[in-house]
Amino acid sequence: MSENHRQLRELPSVDRLLHHPLLVGLAERCPPVLVKEAVQQAVAARRSRILAAQAPLSAEELAEDALAAEAARLALARLAPNLRPVINATGTLLHTNLGRAPLAETALEAISATARGYSNLELNLESGQRGHRHDHVEELLCRLSGAEAAAVVNNNAGAVYLALAALAQGKEGIVSRGELVEIGGAFRVPEVMAASGVRLVEVGATNKTHLRDYENAIGEHTGLLMKVHTSNYRILGFTAQVSGAELADLGRRRGIPVMEDLGSGMLFDLSDYGLPREPTVAEAVAAGLDVVTFSGDKLLGGPQAGIILGRRALMEKIRKHPMARALRMDKLTLAALEATLRLYLDPAKALREVPVLAMLAVSAQELRARGDSLKERAVSLLGDAVDITVIEAPATVGGGALPLTQLAGSALALRPRNCSLDELAARLRRHTPPVMARIHDEQLLLNLRTVRPDEEEPLLRALRHALTVADE
Repeated sequence: MSENHRQLRELPSVDRLLHHPLLVGLAERCPPVLVKEAVQQAVAARRSRILAAQAPLSAEELAEDALAAEAARLALARLAPNLRPVINATGTLLHTNLGRAPLAETALEAISATARGYSNLELNLESGQRGHRHDHVEELLCRLSGAEAAAVVNNNAGAVYLALAALAQGKEGIVSRGELVEIGGAFRVPEVMAASGVRLVEVGATNKTHLRDYENAIGEHTGLLMKVHTSNYRILGFTAQVSGAELADLGRRRGIPVMEDLGSGMLFDLSDYGLPREPTVAEAVAAGLDVVTFSGDKLLGGPQAGIILGRRALMEKIRKHPMARALRMDKLTLAALEATLRLYLDPAKALREVPVLAMLAVSAQELRARGDSLKERAVSLLGDAVDITVIEAPATVGGGALPLTQLAGSALALRPRNCSLDELAARLRRHTPPVMARIHDEQLLLNLRTVRPDEEEPLLRALRHALTVADE
């Protein structure tokens, strides 16, 4: 009998392994069907290795205890959620792949309280009659922006689509060529306009558009003048663009509604914290724009949402459009948005408690001090498994916001001794919680602007595990 055939015969059966004490005890935590599938997978993997006719498996690898342990690991891995919290050490604050803005504690509490039972989502408690889910945030949004009315939908792409469809479907929308942006993989202004039934009319040149370009393009079929904030890119040099106030004035004179997609939607000026001066939502409303749209999960620091502000008559059209129901916001997102907006009633409190604002406002000196402290703890914990230095490393805003802005700060720069940078990054991603880092200039960087202080200890544990595994 060949060695391969002997090992195949010694391989424990699935039924026999299912009675192993380790797996019997696992049944209380894991559905039996997952345990059985994990055992089948573990046995099949050993069988494949034997049949590959490579080096024979060791006695330990064929042992029931080893196979049961492997099956238990596989079963527990299947119980782990696919959507998991991660430690963001990339230095990108609004990282789209990582869910953009983390939420404030009050927003998390509001979600939990709303999810536990019933709520007055569409009930007016005063009258006892049916209400509207927009009502829970409309007064707050109007107070913070100066707008007459407001509505919310599930994201800003939906907000733009809905406003276009409600205000100019079957008509023409005039937009500057320099503002026909693409944001993300599928949001292109021309395509969203087409989907909403609005015929695009491009005016001006890529780098220069004048008010007369809009005036000359207005005709009997014009339904809307649209301005789009170029959140994710900038045109520099020989440029000219029409301000929102100028476009709003033209719209009033010609009786045509004017809409602007602000994208990131800053509620108050953050230029004191190293950001370039950007128009706030209140300034856009004060400029006379009829409708303004922006995101909830970018610089606002709330949940994914599309926020629409504007004149009451136009907002009624938007709220009554048939697609408004398809794009409506769910109760948990609405609870988080309301809680986030309430923090903005006190700007100082918002700066402390809205995570994105706190990350924007933290000083480079504070980040350097955190870096020095974290390095000392890392060296003590990790020994000579890795070379660690603290370097100056800028952070970026991300999420299609402020593309030219770099925020000064610090990062831990790692050079592992016993594995490659790619392997270390992969091991950190596979840890629980996963750690997302960035490789640059032959170093693995852990940017501290996006790492919360309470994540430092889990980060150190992840490093220790990744480097220990690398040593084995």
